[in-house]
Amino acid sequence: MNAAPVKSIRQIALTTKSVPALVAFYRDVVELKHLFDAGPNLSFFDVGGVRLMLTLPSSPELDHAPSLFYYLVDDIDAAHATLKSRGAREERPPGLTAKMPDHELWTSFFRDPDGNLFALMCEKDRWPEERAKGGAVPTL
Repeated sequence: MNAAPVKSIRQIALTTKSVPALVAFYRDVVELKHLFDAGPNLSFFDVGGVRLMLTLPSSPELDHAPSLFYYLVDDIDAAHATLKSRGAREERPPGLTAKMPDHELWTSFFRDPDGNLFALMCEKDRWPEERAKGGAVPTL
């Protein structure tokens, strides 16, 4: 059997009307790791091994709202409070989205300076006390 041709996502482009404004937001408010700039209208960040490329739209058909990005965080309440305190525009505070067998999925939503919606997401262990004791974890 042949290996799948796609291994992973390496880079995502986010188009904007103002690269400097989004660079400042994702660097200073969200605190993504800035990698490098390639001229005044092209900037790259690292998001857990995936590059986020901020750029001007190269054609009219690329000048539209992007897909929704979900950024994984360890502590959604703390991460949400940090972004909000830095001026990120809140759309929805942290809330339970789904209960999975071993964790709860929590999300919160913000908008960047271009109005793009993005989310924070956190997978909270449903059974931390039982795991810490080495006991059986309930199944659903």
